[in-house]
Amino acid sequence: MASAQTGDQEAYRRLLQDITPYLRALAARHIRNADDIEDTVQDVLLTVHSVRDTYDPSRPFGPWLVAIANRRIVDGLRRRGRVCSHESSVENGLETFAADEANLQEGAVNARLVREAIEQLPVGQRDAMRMLKLEEMSLHEAAAASGTSVAALKVATHRAMKQLREMFQRRGSKS
Repeated sequence: MASAQTGDQEAYRRLLQDITPYLRALAARHIRNADDIEDTVQDVLLTVHSVRDTYDPSRPFGPWLVAIANRRIVDGLRRRGRVCSHESSVENGLETFAADEANLQEGAVNARLVREAIEQLPVGQRDAMRMLKLEEMSLHEAAAASGTSVAALKVATHRAMKQLREMFQRRGSKS
């Protein structure tokens, strides 16, 4: 980390690569769902990246990393706990399926609303959503097309999804 702080990109890449399996194991002690483990590891890595300048090279790296990881793991558990407390299980009851033709009008309205909401996003988020979600480009294709890093696209998409969720929640509470 000390080398990474001085601008050694290769050292920083190796550091992130080397700590990822450890972070995955640390998250797996508390989280069972594989997707949630990966989300938590990515969250920890993003946090390490954003606070890397706070690391003091005269002190051990391990405790600094574990403190960050533990906080992000707990934050994730709390967040998932809040979400799960608002969800209810659906019992397998009788299901009916409408003909595809019956839902075309509703689908067109929903698609239009989503496209309009995406147009209200800041440019970076709008471009990320357009390329990754609407045009279904891979992260690498979108990064090459936009000249943006994969990590920046992931962050922009995450922020855009959060903002869209808030837009639709506000819209839903007005109706």
